[in-house]
Amino acid sequence: MVMSRPFFRSWLFFCLLLLPMLAVADSYTIDPAHTYPNFQVNHLGFSTLHGRFGKTSGKLIMDKAKGMGSVEVIIDVASVDTGFKKRDDHLRSPDFFNAIEFPEIVFKSTRVTFAGKGAVVNGELTIKGVTRPVILEVSSINCGVHPFSKKQVCGFDASTRFLRSDFGIKYALPAVGDEIRLDIEMEAFKD
Repeated sequence: MVMSRPFFRSWLFFCLLLLPMLAVADSYTIDPAHTYPNFQVNHLGFSTLHGRFGKTSGKLIMDKAKGMGSVEVIIDVASVDTGFKKRDDHLRSPDFFNAIEFPEIVFKSTRVTFAGKGAVVNGELTIKGVTRPVILEVSSINCGVHPFSKKQVCGFDASTRFLRSDFGIKYALPAVGDEIRLDIEMEAFKD
């Protein structure tokens, strides 16, 4: 079967119009060298204890034009670091994170809503085998060409708050605070 020229032109024009709609959202891989989830908790009512996790991985999919995306962040529990080895070892123990039995903290998005220069990311946080809904407030999303690698990169600043007791971490309550603030500053390279 041979197509007539007018039919072929119409068909080609129609296919070209569909291309933007068929475009796939951009996929990114979290850069573990520039991603450090950190946390804050009240310590005995005297001060705020700060800590961070040194090993993080994950994937992002983002299409701001279409208002869609997804996020998966995987945090290595054993990489917890508060600057004091004895406390870090205790945080890895069954009293807190139980890093042997539950080696990862995982956040998976269920919905991403872009707003201004940031986003609101609804999702599920799993700590110590317990999954609860949380909302990550992303205050900024900055994308561009990395000055050294020349690869496309996006950076994100996100934060959330939750109760550690909701995840079965009740050691030293109420002396050590229940509310945890988790900040995730991350960079991710386009795949």
